[in-house]
Amino acid sequence: MKNDARDIIRRPLITEKGTDITTEVNGYTFLVAPYANKVQIKSAIEELFDVRVQHVRTMTRRGKWKGRGPKATRRPDWKRAVVTLAEGDTVEFL
Repeated sequence: MKNDARDIIRRPLITEKGTDITTEVNGYTFLVAPYANKVQIKSAIEELFDVRVQHVRTMTRRGKWKGRGPKATRRPDWKRAVVTLAEGDTVEFL
């Protein structure tokens, strides 16, 4: 278990819902390490993107079942974080 900022923040999640959150409340969604807590996520975002974080909300998502019958397997669980930034701060992905 590493505590480097790049190990905690895996990648940004760019979805329709995430885009709506960005335009409405200046929030961004990230795929994060399952072991990371809110304090670690906040410090990692501030370190990587040089912004001020106001709130962090996390959700642990269960992996979906894929396939049928005896060969059905489950995708891994994953954790999503919605990070609300201070007014005037932005994160550029692309």
